Amino acid sequence: MGNGKSIPIREGLWGVNDAGEIALIGSKCTSCGELFFPRKQNGVCTHCQGRNLEDVRLSDQGKVITCTVVYQRPGGGFYKGSVPYAYGVVELPEGVRFMSLLVSDDLESIKVGSNVRLVIDPLFEDEEGNQVLTYKFKVVK
Repeated sequence: MGNGKSIPIREGLWGVNDAGEIALIGSKCTSCGELFFPRKQNGVCTHCQGRNLEDVRLSDQGKVITCTVVYQRPGGGFYKGSVPYAYGVVELPEGVRFMSLLVSDDLESIKVGSNVRLVIDPLFEDEEGNQVLTYKFKVVK
């Protein structure tokens, strides 16, 4: 292993509160109520075109809406994690849906409707030996 430093795959995707609880950070339009993840960097709501966005902590639990297991590394070099892996669409109680890697002891057991909880896990080690972290959702019983 490299120098042991852990870095996020992208700054601002998640945060930790004073109690040590991890949450994804999204954007909420205060004009129309639309929620986004990841948070909007340009400050514009794509639903109403408003410019009144605020950062919000999102739930750390959700449900799998759709999923698949990938057994062969995709071409192009953009995915640097291990194979096989599962990914799909996760819906949080707030109603926001987004793509996420999924974690389970048995990837084939992940089904539509599975309950999942947010985890921050290593994805790969970069050229400098840093452990690159990402958000994932782990199946819970």
